Amino acid sequence: MDLGLTGKVALITGAANGIGFETARILAEEGVTLVLSDLEIDALERDACALKGDPLCVAADVTDPAALDALVKTATDRFGQLDIVVHTAGVTGAKGHPLELKDEDYDTCWTINFMSSVRLARSAMPELRRNNWGRFICISSENAVQPYWEEAVYNASKAALSAFIKNLSYDEAAHGVLCNTVSPAFVESPMTDGMMEKRAEELGVSVEEAIESFLEEERPGIVQKRRGKAQEVASTIAFLVSERASYINGSNVRVDGGAVLSVQN
Repeated sequence: MDLGLTGKVALITGAANGIGFETARILAEEGVTLVLSDLEIDALERDACALKGDPLCVAADVTDPAALDALVKTATDRFGQLDIVVHTAGVTGAKGHPLELKDEDYDTCWTINFMSSVRLARSAMPELRRNNWGRFICISSENAVQPYWEEAVYNASKAALSAFIKNLSYDEAAHGVLCNTVSPAFVESPMTDGMMEKRAEELGVSVEEAIESFLEEERPGIVQKRRGKAQEVASTIAFLVSERASYINGSNVRVDGGAVLSVQN
């Protein structure tokens, strides 16, 4: 499928692996010029060599507003434009009873998952508006609408992110910029690998058994009984940033295998 993206320039954060890297791979195949960012710059540069179009790889800390400003400037200085931003960088944060978690637990997750999105939007939006055509996508989560009790810091950050992008969409459409979130659930990634390795250790079982019990006990809505794949989420992102999704704005698109037990978004 031709997504009509040839000649566009995209900035992707958290691009060293998982959803970020798979999104980069698909967009590269569609003729998009890529600026890829991650703190794991060595891994990013190594793997980006396999992508079409010679992507520009940049190390950037998404918690640093100056680094985000510099990242956007680097992209526009090199390629003269910026059309698409896909912000996938994020963390699960600390887990536990909501009242026993420390202030710094909330602050850390808030800064990485929520404030980085606000700051990146501030940096990138003037460039996305420039040609009256832009796409701004952030990765939210099923937790934004179906919060899990031990994950209060993550729940709060992702719920706020979904609300922020909806707010952003109201005015930016007048400038030709469409803003949406994509909400995965339990997707194969280094983040969920770590979760399952920890669970396996705590239960004294294999990682495969930990995944199976997690699906049965914690995610009964995923009737396919497996983790999602990064490319399944990336394909949705690629569609949303394309001309084929030109009437989707302010939406939260779930890619969750049915994990959210509701018809509401």
